[in-house]
Amino acid sequence: MATSAAFTATVSAITDAFGDPTRRRIYLFVRDHGADDGVTAAAVASEVGVHPNVARHHLDKLAAGGYLEVRSGRVAGGGAGRPSKRYHAVADAITEFPVRSDDLVLSLLGRALELLSPKDAERMAEQVGAEYGRAMAAGLTGEALDAGHRSMRAAMQAVADALTAHGFAAHAESRNDRLRIINDHCPFGDVALEHPVICAVDRGMVRGMLSELYDGELGEITTESSRPAGDTFCTTAV
Repeated sequence: MATSAAFTATVSAITDAFGDPTRRRIYLFVRDHGADDGVTAAAVASEVGVHPNVARHHLDKLAAGGYLEVRSGRVAGGGAGRPSKRYHAVADAITEFPVRSDDLVLSLLGRALELLSPKDAERMAEQVGAEYGRAMAAGLTGEALDAGHRSMRAAMQAVADALTAHGFAAHAESRNDRLRIINDHCPFGDVALEHPVICAVDRGMVRGMLSELYDGELGEITTESSRPAGDTFCTTAV
């Protein structure tokens, strides 16, 4: 029988690997379609609807956890060129996913925010996001931090990269004289749909990171679009 410490470590490892819904979906896709030739990051990106770099990030995380294995090769009948990485599910690596404790925490947070006035709830949610964003920025070093202090555009790209690493699948773009962070995926999932005020956390995270990465005046930071409002993407504009 596994010891309590071993069991806790196993649950922790599984939660870390599969805590993100996109990563769970990617794992299931590889498990169901990669038995023979495996699947590529491009195929996963097309199936899940994320950028290939985001798909590769999740695939490599799963591989590092021992849930996928990576092989180099071509599909039978494929053309010449450099062999691509192909991902295969490791047999019997995992049979079920544990209940995610953060789902329960987010649901509790959403209900707690409902007890406040809409204005107070949004203010609190943005403050929490800003505090977390500043902590995230403090963990950035080297080129990401230095580039952020050179220009707002570079800082926004550093923010997008940090958000992507936290499950947002974000990218930065410039349009109509404003810089924007576009989130193709929301790690808050259905909780944000049920409690849209949680979207203020996203805005706060952007504000918090930029306050550490950019020396100039930030100006107004707004939520231009969000999934809870029926939009396709969540957009934060600066």
